[in-house]
Amino acid sequence: MGDNAIIKIKHLRKDFGTRTVLKDINFDVKSGEVVAIIGSSGSGKSTLLRCVNLLEKPTSGEILYHGADIVTGQIGLAELRTKVGMVFQQFNLFSNLSVLDNCVIGQMKVLKRNREESEKMAKEYLTKVGMERFINAKPHQLSGGQKQRVAIARALAMEPEILLFDEPTSALDPEMVGEVLKVMKDLAESGLTMLVVTHEMGFAHDVANRVVFMDQGVIVEDDIPEVIFDTPKHNRTREFLSRMLNK
Repeated sequence: MGDNAIIKIKHLRKDFGTRTVLKDINFDVKSGEVVAIIGSSGSGKSTLLRCVNLLEKPTSGEILYHGADIVTGQIGLAELRTKVGMVFQQFNLFSNLSVLDNCVIGQMKVLKRNREESEKMAKEYLTKVGMERFINAKPHQLSGGQKQRVAIARALAMEPEILLFDEPTSALDPEMVGEVLKVMKDLAESGLTMLVVTHEMGFAHDVANRVVFMDQGVIVEDDIPEVIFDTPKHNRTREFLSRMLNK
């Protein structure tokens, strides 16, 4: 375990009332890694992701960002969320703002960048995701795939050190999934550190360096894609994959 772990999770537990949804979760994300988290609905994978930037407060355990425990507030929430970006299933764009302004507002408000610099960054990342032609459009004029690409550009414009993706393609029509996965693949190849909760087994297999399989609130298996997909050690992993891959 080198010290290049950006995120280190130790003995994480999360309860909702009397229900324990995460039990003794331990894992690291190192700089430059693309980690895919897979598992059935209700396995705890989205809750785990939401704990990493404190959208959910863990019941117990530690989440260290470069050694500082975010659970006890050793790093401020605003600072944490600039370093740990997030892309949501439902895009969460401001419907009354243009594409450009959606990508500018966070930079100005949170990072205190001036308008000119914020626009320059926004345009750079909108170009990266192939949305530069739409800078004046409003979200309602865009397809789901286009909205998600804008949401990715918005997250990138904050220049996070790691980007969390919470099922970024599950709200999309099937024909739009590919364009978003392509952007994510390009980002992975550019060296961005990514933690991705996904139902897209092709992405997990082809793009991730590591795949974490969760079931019933625990990490069952955490390995390279070849092992998880070709020679999984656990029955639960095998059963899940045979269901997913034989759809």
